[in-house]
Amino acid sequence: MKPLLSSIGYRNMKSLKHLNQYFLKYKWYLILGTLFTFISNLFGVVPAQIVRYALDLVKETIDLYFLYDGFISQKMVYEFFAFSILLYGSLILVLALLKGFFLFLVRQTLIVMSRHIEFDLKNEIYQHYQTLPLSFYRKNNTGDLMARISEDVNKVRMYVGPSLMYGLNLISVFILVVWYMLSVNQKLTWYVLLPVPFLSGSIYFVNTIIMRKSEQIQANLSKISTFTQEAFSGIRVLKAFVQEEPSTIAFTKQANVYREKSLDLVKVDSLFTPLVSVLAGLSSVIVVYVGGLEVMAGRLTAGSITEFILYVYMLTWPMIALGWTTSQIQRAAASQQRINEFLEIKTDIISQENINHEVEGAIEVKNVTFTYTDSGIVALKNFSMSINAGESVAILGTTGAGKSTVANLLCRMYDANEGEIKIDGLPIKSLNVNKYRSQIGYVPQDVFLFSDSIRNNVRFGSNEMSEEEIIKAAKDADLYNNVIDFPEGFDTVLGERGVTLSGGQKQRLSIARAIAREPKILILDDCLSAVDTKTENQILNNLQGIMKGRTSIIISHRVSSAKLADKIIMLDDGNIIEQGSHEELMNANNAYKELYEKQLQVEEV
Repeated sequence: MKPLLSSIGYRNMKSLKHLNQYFLKYKWYLILGTLFTFISNLFGVVPAQIVRYALDLVKETIDLYFLYDGFISQKMVYEFFAFSILLYGSLILVLALLKGFFLFLVRQTLIVMSRHIEFDLKNEIYQHYQTLPLSFYRKNNTGDLMARISEDVNKVRMYVGPSLMYGLNLISVFILVVWYMLSVNQKLTWYVLLPVPFLSGSIYFVNTIIMRKSEQIQANLSKISTFTQEAFSGIRVLKAFVQEEPSTIAFTKQANVYREKSLDLVKVDSLFTPLVSVLAGLSSVIVVYVGGLEVMAGRLTAGSITEFILYVYMLTWPMIALGWTTSQIQRAAASQQRINEFLEIKTDIISQENINHEVEGAIEVKNVTFTYTDSGIVALKNFSMSINAGESVAILGTTGAGKSTVANLLCRMYDANEGEIKIDGLPIKSLNVNKYRSQIGYVPQDVFLFSDSIRNNVRFGSNEMSEEEIIKAAKDADLYNNVIDFPEGFDTVLGERGVTLSGGQKQRLSIARAIAREPKILILDDCLSAVDTKTENQILNNLQGIMKGRTSIIISHRVSSAKLADKIIMLDDGNIIEQGSHEELMNANNAYKELYEKQLQVEEV
């Protein structure tokens, strides 16, 4: 058995160690499943002994039957023989029913346990995904994340369920069969077990190949998932550029790679069954030959030979299952290793003191420099600003100036590489992250809406919101009139990513979602870029009332949005080039005034 254990490999078992916590959690399922497996196989092995007794009885009774030929005792011998055979047959039937009953219990424990573990593992991965920072999602694509929580977890379930069940079945059958074999004839037992080391060595060799190919297949499956997800999310762009055929060709190319790798794995897998069949047949030949010699020497009976042959075939299916089981363990190890890669990543966005602070809104950013680690882009350079509670600041600049980076840092999606950010005089890193974020209303530049009703999108993050509050938020975002025009009003269910709505409607719904929370800090990241000038003015007029009493950061490339703010900051390539009120910057006659006049001319045209 040592080569067999080696075939699983230390590295694989190390990856699967993560599942030990679940085996401990569901230990009674595992203990009872193991017990039921042993009992089930005990009822499966005992009939072989009954067959031996029956065949030996047949041989002895036939000789006795003909010995009393012509005597009345011959009928008594026949009746005793018929009753004994009927008794043996009934006993075998009862044992088969008992074996089936306990096999049912095996599946009700071990397979049920595997479903519980699958459920817990998926939840663990999903919850862990929620804790990871934005930097993680910039480095990893959605398809790969989905593959690890679906395909990889399914491979792991096959290990903790069917593979474990067949593994326990093999161990219990092997122990029982070998025990009974040795009790009948030790010499013949060792001859029967002679092919087992060759089988273990073959499994070790084949499974090394399976492990490597399984890792390649899972990696390729992630690529396919990513490609498909991007194609369906961007289907409108694909159709607009008439790229359906090139997209199909590219998908077919990826699918062909997956098919070829899968077929290679099938070829390797197919070696197991004929290999085990040949070795089982070899064991049967050995039983007949060596057993025949033992019968001739008077050390065995013909019934014992039949019993041994039955034992050989009892071992055949577990040996075949051994190939499948070890293959599944290899695949599960490869999948669990991929899962562990993400589970071992820890978020760096943690609270140092975990202070549950009720935010008033004073913000101080001092000498902050920030670089995106995945791209190496320096987004902010020695950036500083100060906002009193209840004040509003507009941050203007061209694309790539670093405006959205400021919003991400204030929401603590990232931590600054250098410098410090304080909220109400407290370092932002000392605040409880969830408590702090719950007091921020954030409207991102890239609007994301959920495939749910408009009502649920507005009250996202605050399920206790009243209908009046939802309607008020929609009115303040100048969305209410659009919503009531829909046949189902606020119960209208949006398509994926809000595809049901226009670009401007999606932005206004995103604004309504942010202001409905009554946040202490309101961050608007270029949220009016998709609305027309008239709608923009309407929203801005509404925002004047909304922004009173709360700290507001308006990020935009439009000067019209910036005029609402108490202070304006001009950014260029991560540096502050101007700051002050609208009047001060106009009088300074620099970049702000130039931008203002250009946009004014465009609006007049």
